[in-house]
Amino acid sequence: MKIGIDTFTCEGGKAAVGVYVTQLLKRIPPSGALFELFGWDFDRFAYREAAPDLEFVSQCKISGRTSNSLWHIFQYPRFARSRSYDACFFPAAHKQLPCRSPCPAIGAVHDMAAYWGTGKTREALGAVIRMVFPNALRRLDRIIAVSNWVKQELMELVKVKESLIEVVPNGIDHTAFYPRPRNEESVVLIQPFSFRRPYVLCISRIDHPVKNHIQLIKAFAVFKEQTKYPHRLVLAGSDYHQAEKVKEAARASPFRNDIFFTGHFPSKHLPELYAGADMVVIPSLYEGFGMSALEAMASGVPVVCARAAGLTETADTAALYFDPQDPDDMAARMISLSTNRDIYRECRRLGIERASAFSWDRCAARTLEIIQETAGK
Repeated sequence: MKIGIDTFTCEGGKAAVGVYVTQLLKRIPPSGALFELFGWDFDRFAYREAAPDLEFVSQCKISGRTSNSLWHIFQYPRFARSRSYDACFFPAAHKQLPCRSPCPAIGAVHDMAAYWGTGKTREALGAVIRMVFPNALRRLDRIIAVSNWVKQELMELVKVKESLIEVVPNGIDHTAFYPRPRNEESVVLIQPFSFRRPYVLCISRIDHPVKNHIQLIKAFAVFKEQTKYPHRLVLAGSDYHQAEKVKEAARASPFRNDIFFTGHFPSKHLPELYAGADMVVIPSLYEGFGMSALEAMASGVPVVCARAAGLTETADTAALYFDPQDPDDMAARMISLSTNRDIYRECRRLGIERASAFSWDRCAARTLEIIQETAGK
């Protein structure tokens, strides 16, 4: 049995979908199934540490969304036949898919942000992908949805049959994200950064408006005005769609000197960044799963979270929730967490308990089962 894994749009093992594919690759057992990676030429070494024994077949040397879409539409079928794949797995099926596959195809869908909301709020999607994507999803032999929320959207927005979808939640690396002892140091040093405590943390790409950073900046100002606390706001994530609008809002804030953008933050140092935070705020209008909430809870850091999309499914009763369109409501939850130690301790306890229900081992085991079951049909 030979199975191809498409690493296009998996961000070179970085960010959420990159973490997902990396964690799966680490758990591929030495079995009868032969797995092989294919993707961007510049990613040929991106998965070497996670999967040193898997062959990587470089394809589509011209970077860019359009060229990649065209490769999947016109070149992928011939490529898959030439490699004699019994099945192909698309770990980022919400971003890129072929129109048709000559072998059984399995896709993991992490969100439907490109089809949610209005034209002003949804994630940008290229014209070619928007035209072919719904049919491509319906043609998949199996779909792995990371949450029941995503499963419901697949059925409602693109009319995928329920029988094709199985929910397999993401996991968490408990050897990296775990409660650490809190010390009294006033500065957290993570080269090349130096973070003065206390700080409020938000980890997300700077993507306006879906990640909702501007409302968070407004809420942070209300929090500062009402509490007079010395907290800073740390926004960790790469610039993305309309990032400059978010930075303009930060510059216009009366507390602009307390707002810090890190840009892309190395994944290996994220546990330290979480551990130093007083709280993690997730203001997103849309998340298919809520990886940041899970990482924060596993780290023993209380979560203040938007009541939106898949976030409530991930955090369950362990977070304080707010209306993401209401900065006063957001600020009120932040104030409750910072001023009431009983609420703080309870959120921390519930978060650790909730995070224990998630595991990359379970996620990978079921995902690999689905792939091999589909390939064997």
